[in-house]
Amino acid sequence: MINKVLVANRGEIAVRVMRSCRELGIRSVAVFSEADRSSYHVRYADEAYCIGPAPSSQSYLNMEAIINVAKECGSDAIHPGYGFLSENAKFSSRCEEEDIIFIGPSAYAISTMGDKITARKTMMAAGVSVVPGTMEAINSEEEALRIIGEIGLPVMIKASAGGGGKGMRMVKDNDSIKSSLRAARSEAKSSFGDDSVYIEKYIESPHHIEFQILADKHGNTIHLFERECSVQRRHQKVVEETPSPIMTDKIRNEMGAQAVAAARAVNYYGAGTIEFIVDDNLNYYFLEMNTRLQVEHPITERVVGVDLVKEQIRIANGDVLTLKQSELRQNGHAIECRIYAEDPENNFMPSPGKIRHITEPLGLGIRHDGYVYEGYEIPMFYDPMISKLIVWAGTRDEAIARMRRALLAYKITGVKTSIPFLERIMLAPDFVNAKYNTHFIENNIDFLLSKDTCNMQCEDVAIMTAFIHYLDELKKVEPSRPSGLRGNLWKEYGRRRSVLRI
Repeated sequence: MINKVLVANRGEIAVRVMRSCRELGIRSVAVFSEADRSSYHVRYADEAYCIGPAPSSQSYLNMEAIINVAKECGSDAIHPGYGFLSENAKFSSRCEEEDIIFIGPSAYAISTMGDKITARKTMMAAGVSVVPGTMEAINSEEEALRIIGEIGLPVMIKASAGGGGKGMRMVKDNDSIKSSLRAARSEAKSSFGDDSVYIEKYIESPHHIEFQILADKHGNTIHLFERECSVQRRHQKVVEETPSPIMTDKIRNEMGAQAVAAARAVNYYGAGTIEFIVDDNLNYYFLEMNTRLQVEHPITERVVGVDLVKEQIRIANGDVLTLKQSELRQNGHAIECRIYAEDPENNFMPSPGKIRHITEPLGLGIRHDGYVYEGYEIPMFYDPMISKLIVWAGTRDEAIARMRRALLAYKITGVKTSIPFLERIMLAPDFVNAKYNTHFIENNIDFLLSKDTCNMQCEDVAIMTAFIHYLDELKKVEPSRPSGLRGNLWKEYGRRRSVLRI
């Protein structure tokens, strides 16, 4: 029985896991780097331990340090969150060796689905549709030229051990094949320690659609429907929604069945995601499996009504899955926006620094998963995502309107954020009309970075300027007014500005 969980992660996902633990009556343990000593997940946990210096290689990726803390503090289980060690088969094995429950799949499932070439072979054997391409690693430039000649351009060169868009290159013409192959191999080697790459046919106008799955250790596997993840920048998701606006009941049922088959092919248990590429004609192909919780899992939770972290813990505890496929339904529409500390106007450069002020959006149908607070300094060592803003409504149009309202109310000062960029996405005709695919941002970049309309910052500056003018006028009208009576001038300005015609 799991009574104490060490969360081997940081930031918003650590806090999110701890919240479900608290509801289940399970004690939570935080680990943190020296740079994260003041992070909110450290404050929220029941216990917290420093595991090393700021670089992730010396802290959040230091599996021995994490396991030692788990043993010393008596944790029954470790939840890896996403990123860092969440898809590390060796870490899963080390937990098992130390008799610590790993809240995730087996090392076999992680390694099989983590290697893209092996995953493609496994999926084909299970009858799951895969993108036409190679089944083995490319060994030479001559072999790449021959295979691409057979498949036809355009193609994608992908790292076998890849993820997050690293070790990936699109090839549109013969002249760039060799240089793209070398670049993909080099990036794969530096990112994953493995320069193995393979080739896939590139699907024109692709949609990125993923299916959430849950499976227990007793052979029960279900899916919790799809998420549309096509709003991406450099292969990184920016906005997600569910249900997908392009989906039909027939295709949803077919893809859901294939997602379940994919999970069963590796005896999967826990929460995971089967990702597909879908073309304009709704032909779909297996892309990859993420053997962990996804960043965008909250929109599925909201639409289906299931706490995925609680289900992960129950499955890890050996419980039988009580959810039945026939009983699951999609209710309403949910959208998630990822909030980054970055500057969209400066090529999306990270913007670390101290949070001077934060106002979180509130109201019906809004969920905010974050970890920053006023006075907190965002470190430069990690991914710049600081929160996730999730909205739910009865229809897609209502959800978009609610997200606009929520983004408008979300105020952060001290660092640059992606909030204005996300506001423009919610206004973009292609997004509003659901006429978008993975090329959405590059096709709409001029609109998304446009300053042709005044945003809330412009309005704030205009109001402050008017208030300063109001104070100047007030000195002329009431020069002898005692300074002690000026405490409510801001409110008075709001009441009197029409009289003074300011």
